[in-house]
Amino acid sequence: MKTVNCQIESLTSLTSHVYKVLLKPSEKVDFIPGQYLNFVMSEDDKRPFSIASSPHSDLLELQIGAFVADSYPMQVIERIKARHASGEAVTIEIAAGQAQLRTMSERPLLLLAGGTGFSYIKSMFEYLAEQKSQRHIRVYWGLREESAIYELEKTIATIAKLPHANFIPVIENVQENTAKPWQGKTGLVHQAVMDDIISLEPYDIYLAGHFDMVGAIRSDFVEHGALLEHMYADAFAFI
Repeated sequence: MKTVNCQIESLTSLTSHVYKVLLKPSEKVDFIPGQYLNFVMSEDDKRPFSIASSPHSDLLELQIGAFVADSYPMQVIERIKARHASGEAVTIEIAAGQAQLRTMSERPLLLLAGGTGFSYIKSMFEYLAEQKSQRHIRVYWGLREESAIYELEKTIATIAKLPHANFIPVIENVQENTAKPWQGKTGLVHQAVMDDIISLEPYDIYLAGHFDMVGAIRSDFVEHGALLEHMYADAFAFI
């Protein structure tokens, strides 16, 4: 991996708990969609985050979910806030991960993420849209509640550029008696996949989310025809 200093272009809130960070590297960096970088807190403390932007972007985007004060991700956000205010650079290592997009494959694609695991698949579908890919692509994003959705219209517009792609957001817990009730799919995101697709055997499958979620999905998807050699997730190295 290459060690690179980055200026903080912006830090914004996507929801009350999710932050969007844009970093401008001091030199050109190369990565494959689906890889991650390490945010360097110190020589002995390097924290991995999926890269949410396409490799063609001049900026590196991170989407960091920080739900608890002084938590692992919130400490990174506080470091970024302090460096942004002072104009100081931050340091990253790029790129890592073995669950990157297999760009030479022509198999249909299933991209599935829970929560801020969305950043992992966002890099892929943005890249594929830029490449004007003709592959058949299904993008599923699972969220616990509707308030956790962010940049929905932007995502719809990006995926609409792909001629054979569908985007399916899935809300696990839907609020009843609201002024605008959720009209989309509900329940567990991977169950929605299995309801929609008869067999997963033809697909290259990319997964991101909590380790326990990814482990359960892997088991259920194999029973639904998925081939282990065509399933990819960084979590597989740990579960």
